[in-house]
Amino acid sequence: MQAIVDIGFDELLKIVKGLPQTKLSILKAEIEKQTTSTNKVSDFKTLLLKGPTFSEDQIEEIAKTRIAINKWRTK
Repeated sequence: MQAIVDIGFDELLKIVKGLPQTKLSILKAEIEKQTTSTNKVSDFKTLLLKGPTFSEDQIEEIAKTRIAINKWRTK
C-alpha cells in the first residue's frame, strides 16, 4: 500500500536536512545513480543525432557497389 503526499520544496528540503548522515549519504547515492543513468541515455541520443551521416554521393556509390557485388556473386 502506498500513500501519496504532496510536499512543497521547502518542506522537503527541511526533511532532507534533518536526515542523519548515513541516510543522507544513501539518498545522495540514489540521486546520483538516477542522474547518471539519465545522462547516459541523453549522451547516447546526442551521439546518434549529431553523428556522421552519408552524403547523397556516398549513398549512390554504395548502391552501385552492391549491384556490382551481386552481379559478381551470381556469375
